[in-house]
Order: sequence, then C-alpha cells, then structure tokens
Amino acid sequence: MNDHFYAVIMAGGGGTRLWPLSRKRSPKQLLKLLDGKSLFQVAVERLDGLVDPDHILVVTIQSQIEMLHDQVPAIPTENYLVEPMPKGTAAVVGFAATYLRKQDADAVMAILTADHVIDNIGYFREILLLGAEIAKENTLVTIGIKPEFAATGFGYIETAETRENGMGLRVNQFVEKPDQDTAQKYFKSGNYFWNSGMFIWTVDAILEEIERQMPDLFSILNEVDERITEDGRVNDILDVWEQIEPETVDYGIMEGARDVTLIPALELGWKDLGSWDSLFTILKPDEWGNIGLAPKIININSRDCFVQGTNEEKIIAVIGVDDLIVVDHENSLLICKKGESQKVKQIVQKIKDDNLKQYL
Repeated sequence: MNDHFYAVIMAGGGGTRLWPLSRKRSPKQLLKLLDGKSLFQVAVERLDGLVDPDHILVVTIQSQIEMLHDQVPAIPTENYLVEPMPKGTAAVVGFAATYLRKQDADAVMAILTADHVIDNIGYFREILLLGAEIAKENTLVTIGIKPEFAATGFGYIETAETRENGMGLRVNQFVEKPDQDTAQKYFKSGNYFWNSGMFIWTVDAILEEIERQMPDLFSILNEVDERITEDGRVNDILDVWEQIEPETVDYGIMEGARDVTLIPALELGWKDLGSWDSLFTILKPDEWGNIGLAPKIININSRDCFVQGTNEEKIIAVIGVDDLIVVDHENSLLICKKGESQKVKQIVQKIKDDNLKQYL
C-alpha cells in the first residue's frame, strides 16, 4: 500500500431527508439499511486492501464518535477529527488537509462521504489509485459519474479535452443543479458528468487553493495547525472554528480552482442515498415493486410502495395503494407519495421552527 495515501470520510451529517428514521442520535450514515450494514461500515469496507485503517480519517461531530467507532473499531480513535460545529465541507476539507500535512507532508488524500452506495468496488479502488497518481501533478482530481438520465438533483461538471498525459479530462466548469431543460442538454452533450462529491489531491495543492480563494479560512486553519500536537492530538479549536463562514468545497474551491482533472467513472454503479426514493434504486423490490423493511407487514393489492418500520410488536398494513412511502419509527410516522420524498427536509425544518425537538 502507498504509505502517503489517505482516505478522509466525511461522516458528520444528520441525513434529515431520511427522517424519521434518521435522527440526531441515529444519523443516516449509521443506519443499517444495506444487508444489515450501515453506510459508514460499507464506506470503510470499500477501502479494504487499499488503505490501512490507520490511514483512514473520519471527520464527524463529538456526539457521533462513539457510535461510529463501535461500528468500525479498526479505525483508531485518534483518527476521528471533531468538527466543533457545522461550517460546510470547505472547512472540513481544510481541517483534514491541515491535520494530515502535520503528520505527513507528502500526503495524498481522497475525500469520500459516508452516504454513497457503489456497486463496482474493484473499479472504485482502481479509480482511487489512478486519482492518486494524477494528483501528484499538483492538479485537483474529481470523480465524475456518467449521467444515466437528465437528473435535476445533482450538480454537473463540464469537461474539455484529455490531459496531455492521457489520464483524465480537463475540467471547464462546475455547474449547479439545473432545471429539466438544461439537464436534458447536459445529458445529450456527452461532456457533462454528475458531480459525485469525491475528490483526490495532495495536501499542498488543496491548501494552496484555499489560501488563494478563501484566505480567511486559510488564516483560521493556520491557527488550527498550531493546536495540533506532533502526536496527532487536536487541542480545543472551538474559539477559532466558530469564526469560519460556512461554505461548500464546490462553491468555495472547486468552481474557481486553476487546475482540475476529472476521472470519468463509467461503470461505478454509484448511487447517492439522499432520500427515501433513492432506496428504490438500491434495494431489490418484490414482484409487485414493493420494498418492505418492517418486522411485520401485510400488503394487499398494493404496488411500488416502500414500507419501513422498527417496532417488533406493530403490524403495518397497506391495502390497495400505489406509489407510497411509509416510515414508522418511534414517535413519528411519515407518509408521502413516491417521488416527493426530497421534501422531507421541509418537514424537518418545520419541526425545528416549531421547536419540537423531541421529534428530531
């Protein structure tokens, strides 16, 4: 294995679009939705044989460390970087790069998330290795997903010609989630890819871009650096962290980066578990198109429904309904039309606005 190659898994989110199953005490990445395994466990398993556990960093929040470590005890506890409060992915990336540079000045880091499903694991590992080689040329590497349809729920990346070395495609621009007509044009063009949110770069390259484009963040990261000890311990950084202006890595860094290379992932089998609807693309339905994840379900003449329940003593019965999503968990029940589950985040926001904390 490459001694200078590291994986950074971003695993601090709450996954509000999978409410009510996903809560503060049981965030999306810890839910065992995939054959009895959580998204976090699967994300780590994908790195087996490629990255040793002591070369995997997990950026999360304090309240999730114990739960994450219980699921994957092989990752050392000191490899968990605590984000004092959410400040966006640009800060997360900068924090991880600053920490790694202190430990290994030649580090190459892959930025990964804990909410993706990838079918072709061998291909995924090959892409990471290729990306690590390209990144040594001081370019920022992103993994682009070949569009399967004209999606409006993903950001896109426009590419140009192949790089001089024949490895990867030069990136022209990152573009935000389009409307349907624009998405159709992107899909037909052949040189637009879905933005996977996965990146590979050297610590020097990404920190140079942060210094150039986000100097205020870079200044704060320098203060963070002073609080990282030689043995890898991070002293309290709350007072400097709270000064950060929230921003995403896409807006803050990638859109204005000088040199970006895209590796086209043509057969990755990539799926973003961003809503209840997305489970229809990940889990295998029965002959009626239904997916049932509850202990006791009675289904009569219903089709294309998703039913999730966690109470061993409760029967969930559905009769003569189509295209419904039903999620029963603890003190909450969600019922929505298939295709509308992206709006669950509006429910969560309403609960927050009404100060109904017991339902979060």
